[in-house]
Amino acid sequence: MMSTRADRQLCAIRLAQDCAQLGARVRTIHHITGLNPRDVQRLLFNDPQAIPRGRPPNSLEWYHSANLIARAESSIFMSIYRRLRNTGFGAAETLVCAYRGYQAVCQCPHRISFDRAFDLASHTDGIWLACTPVFEVLACPTCGSDVLVAIGTVVHLGDNCPFCKLVQRYSCDPRLQASFPKNGVATTPATAPEPMAL
Repeated sequence: MMSTRADRQLCAIRLAQDCAQLGARVRTIHHITGLNPRDVQRLLFNDPQAIPRGRPPNSLEWYHSANLIARAESSIFMSIYRRLRNTGFGAAETLVCAYRGYQAVCQCPHRISFDRAFDLASHTDGIWLACTPVFEVLACPTCGSDVLVAIGTVVHLGDNCPFCKLVQRYSCDPRLQASFPKNGVATTPATAPEPMAL
């Protein structure tokens, strides 16, 4: 059965609600759903003070200079996102589900905002904000974890793998121990549970 325009609009509004609940900016919701930014503000943000503001994230400038924990969490999010995309799910639904999966796996405070996750997914799939992909997810040959890297990165990641570095520094870095507790949900994507069902 063909979906009607009303069905498509309702799906877009439901998706917009999910994005807003995860902290998305109006601009991000607009790109994901195609809804007019004014409609997004009117429908989802009763209080103008509640609208998320600030400069949108730009992963091209950020990822390579980010700290170890942020790069590890970016890789965890993108690993979940890539696995779901590879099973054939659409980008928008995958983004929401992968972000929820990331929140379930990583300890608070989460270093990757929903807008940052959207930006990373855009530049990995070459959609929404990006015309072509600049990132990809590769398995580290040393530890087996999925790692977000620039396209064209040599496969033997070695010192470039945030999870290899995390393991090396773990015993003497209290910040890493707090962010990735041994008795927590997971310490690397290789030990992470499967993402929640759609």
